[in-house]
Amino acid sequence: MNVKRKRRLGRGGGRVLGTLAVAVAAVTGAATLTPAAAAGTAPGAPGIASAWTTGAKNGLGTSTTSDSKVWHTLGQGILNEVYYPQLDVPNVQDMQYVVSDGRSFTELERDATERTTELPDPRSLRYRQVNTDRDGRYRITKTYVTDPHRSVLLVRTRFEVLDGGPLRLYALYNPSLDGSGGGDTGATSGNTLVASDGRVASALASSAGFSKLTSGYSGTSSDGYQDLNSDHRLDAEYTRATDPGNLVQTARVPVADDSTFTLALGFGADRSAARSAAEASLSAGYESARAAYDSGWHDYLSSLRETPEAITSRGLGTQYNVAAMTLRSQEDKTHRGAFVASTSIPWGEAKNADECCTPGYHLVWARDLYHTATAALAIGDRAAAERALDYLLDVQWNEDGSFPQNTWLDGEPHWPSLQLDEVAYPIVLAHQLGRTGDEVWAKLRKSADFIVDNGPWTPQERWEEEGGYSPSTIAAQIAGLVTAADMARRHGDERAAQRYLSTADEWRNRVDEWTFTTSGPHGDGRYYLRVDDDGNPNNGHQLCLNNGGGCHDERAVVDAGFLELVRLGILPPEAPTVRDSLAETDELLRVRTPNGPGWYRYNHDGYGETADGSPYTGAGVGRLWPLLTGERGEYEIAAGRSAGTHLETMARMANEGALIPEQVWDRDSEAGFVFGEGTGSATPLAWSMSQFLRLAHNMDAGRNLETPDVVAERYVR
Repeated sequence: MNVKRKRRLGRGGGRVLGTLAVAVAAVTGAATLTPAAAAGTAPGAPGIASAWTTGAKNGLGTSTTSDSKVWHTLGQGILNEVYYPQLDVPNVQDMQYVVSDGRSFTELERDATERTTELPDPRSLRYRQVNTDRDGRYRITKTYVTDPHRSVLLVRTRFEVLDGGPLRLYALYNPSLDGSGGGDTGATSGNTLVASDGRVASALASSAGFSKLTSGYSGTSSDGYQDLNSDHRLDAEYTRATDPGNLVQTARVPVADDSTFTLALGFGADRSAARSAAEASLSAGYESARAAYDSGWHDYLSSLRETPEAITSRGLGTQYNVAAMTLRSQEDKTHRGAFVASTSIPWGEAKNADECCTPGYHLVWARDLYHTATAALAIGDRAAAERALDYLLDVQWNEDGSFPQNTWLDGEPHWPSLQLDEVAYPIVLAHQLGRTGDEVWAKLRKSADFIVDNGPWTPQERWEEEGGYSPSTIAAQIAGLVTAADMARRHGDERAAQRYLSTADEWRNRVDEWTFTTSGPHGDGRYYLRVDDDGNPNNGHQLCLNNGGGCHDERAVVDAGFLELVRLGILPPEAPTVRDSLAETDELLRVRTPNGPGWYRYNHDGYGETADGSPYTGAGVGRLWPLLTGERGEYEIAAGRSAGTHLETMARMANEGALIPEQVWDRDSEAGFVFGEGTGSATPLAWSMSQFLRLAHNMDAGRNLETPDVVAERYVR
């Protein structure tokens, strides 16, 4: 176990990422400093507090090879998190350029430019950022690939002076190695900047070389950006920063009025390995890496099932390809089958990074993994779905048959609660894959027994905040038990099959009794609740939302989780309780955005930016979730209607990089957000991308392909 990680265990809270509000000073703004020209050891350790960055990514990438264990994300016109050597270890806060004329101005490209993100090849996960100075003085074009043969990120850069000049260009690198920003040290090694912390080292090199290099501590006199800001030139060149702290490294790139060069950010177990990797990539050349990188993604897409007509007829091919590639990119290359929920830290700018290990969404949830696996199966990547099931059974499965709320990639649990839908979904997935052999059944039988012995009441439902009788969780448990019964019969265990079926039948017959109120304050008073504490949905007990949403009569809080009863084949779409609930759901939760209809998770949700747009730090306002638009589309398919509006809405809610977010803004543009477009929560969310892919294939099939046939045959058909 990582020693640094041990210090952070026990800080749980589900999707609610905690109440820590940290005032973190950004590496921006002028400072009155005394320039120091002498080389030597940088003063000012440990520097100011460190943080991560926004969860709103508009680009990401990794190679399709297992030799390159580097993933990168893009946002705000710059590079931010870089993961190495696996997907739960972020190592970079950000890296960007600084431009100065050496006399009158010094500015960060993130803050001073108009930014666009492009996908030069719609069949490769290769992104390009074009940042143009608002005053028209320069343009910076950056294209990102990871070297398929090495753990190196290459940034092909073109710097153009558009007006005036000459201008100076500096690379500003802010590492947060081995999952934290407070323990890094750095140095100059030849013409390369190297840094290290624990098991991770980095090396920054340039094909054009560097004319000045310095390592220092963020926000202090040794910070290269602060030095630049003091008199528009890099006066101090500190060759080493030996005390652990919030390291920042700065290097001047020799450029003319129109220059093209490549930055190489290499990683390794030590500085020598990182530097060797970066130098080898530069020696092989950017074009070689780019060609191999693109080829890998072309081959992957060509291996998949034919693009569905629902996509081609609507001109959504690029969105579909990006969704498919994004899912593939969320799998770790050491722990195969471990697909994380997202390569992001929601509202990371408000998350202290001084110590390891802020979890963000780069963990594995069995529920999210089920959705990723069923989407992979839909698009024709059966091998990925098989690996996901193997990971669930070999890494996450507990001896008592349960599954943890979530885990780090090595299977170490992080948040400590239990969610019974996450115990059921692996059974449903195994049944869908036809994985019913002795070894699989020996484990999943224990999981089915665990559900019978502990359900249907769940310590947490799918939004990870409340316990009780939840329609969505009960639906998953019923589906898990019916599919388990089919497996038991295949193994000649009729007694177990009957136990599972009788339990499933009882819960199916009583789900309305436990969760459907007839005395609610909304509409005609008849609808499914989000969750009920004791199985009496008419007693009006208080439900206190564990994300700052306040306390309410439980009958007043609704969500659309009851639609899982339809998707999983437990109730027909025309069931009176389902139809009765749709009116209240739409009245309370639906918002018609410029991009199409969106739905809240539930009313009174507090998991989102505050009213003024500030990051969520324990209380806020829940926003719209695109995946719920997709879930409603699956209900429409089950009901024999078109889901075209829902598919198109999800595509329009994606950003310019074709990444579908966790949440989108829910009102007229304000607080820096655009109505119907992503917030600072998590983009991309693998569950959102999965729902888009699955919905498209279900539309072509005219039915929901992931609905377990044995469940639907028993209860619906």
